[in-house]
Amino acid sequence: MKTINRIHPVYAEMERTVFDRMSALAREHGAINLGQGFPDGPVPEPLLEAAARALREKSNQYPPGAGLMELREAICDYYQRRQGLALTADQVTVTSGATEAIAAAVLALVKPGDEVILFQPAYDAYAPMVRRAGGVAVSVPLAPPHFRYEEAALSAAITPLTRVVILNDPLNPAGTVASHAELAMIARACVAHDLLAISDEVWEDVRFDDIPHRSLMSFPGMAERTVKIGSAGKIFGLTGWKIGWMIAAGDLAIAIAHAHQFLTYATAVPLQWAVAEGLSMSGDLREQQRQGWAAARARLKAALKEAGFVVLPNAATWFLCVDLAASGIALTDREFSERAVTEAGVATVPVGALYAGDAAPSHIVRLCFTKPDTVLDEAAARLATWRSGL
Repeated sequence: MKTINRIHPVYAEMERTVFDRMSALAREHGAINLGQGFPDGPVPEPLLEAAARALREKSNQYPPGAGLMELREAICDYYQRRQGLALTADQVTVTSGATEAIAAAVLALVKPGDEVILFQPAYDAYAPMVRRAGGVAVSVPLAPPHFRYEEAALSAAITPLTRVVILNDPLNPAGTVASHAELAMIARACVAHDLLAISDEVWEDVRFDDIPHRSLMSFPGMAERTVKIGSAGKIFGLTGWKIGWMIAAGDLAIAIAHAHQFLTYATAVPLQWAVAEGLSMSGDLREQQRQGWAAARARLKAALKEAGFVVLPNAATWFLCVDLAASGIALTDREFSERAVTEAGVATVPVGALYAGDAAPSHIVRLCFTKPDTVLDEAAARLATWRSGL
């Protein structure tokens, strides 16, 4: 029996995600995996203790679909302290990770035929989600090394069919941060053209060099037209916990909550208790993590530079990007990543895989630096030795 013609074309035509493919190659070849982004450092002990205590002492049954009230209130308090946002618990819906939040927002806000602007490079889930909802993904490419948001490019992409803009700031995979002027420009465009914004801000607290986060939701006219998405997995480096959330006002909040209830309805309640406790803890815990991640960033950057690699500017996330062409390496990003994992024993990610269309650069690769010092040193040494033989 042939089943391929019974499968939705979005999934029938979909390739394996680049992160999954590179991680599989790393396992196959026993390589160091700097491709998939997650920290290998110690887990914050207070959060483990909070989760264990919740398993024993709190409910293990369904929580409210929108999330524990204690967590929703803790999220509001956290953003009031960190970003000056005045939020209420009824604006918050807790999700099974930020990817589910993005899916719920897209399903709730994108109708068949709607055009959705995606700044590229982009998290590779955005475009399939838009297409599955019946929307049309419209790419606005950002150019390395600075990946700046240009008003002319955004204006050219907006048509009478444009309904939604998806923004990821800080930007994965580039590790760059939008300036105040760039965010203000995007906000003005949304207001002028009556667009909704899905603002993926999961890296908001993984920022370095004393650069504060400014949510798109905080700009004039954006509070009522923005869905802000956050992630405890990124804030605390606990990617496997899959506790995310989405924040919106009025009808948007109701719509995305409705979409969520028929995706997962609710997520692990003991972990919700633990995240609520973690968000309420002193900022010393998070600051210690950030300092550790910043030190790892500096260590890998220095080792790569010593080996002759040109590292692009980075102010956030767990990633560094290397410019192969500027480094004198005559390989495309895909060729480099494929050969590095099999020949050097180091997995990376070709950034071109996170673009759509012909605008994709073919000379940038991404490496995750949130690994132990010994792992970073070994990875850099392997890449240096391998490069010398190219």
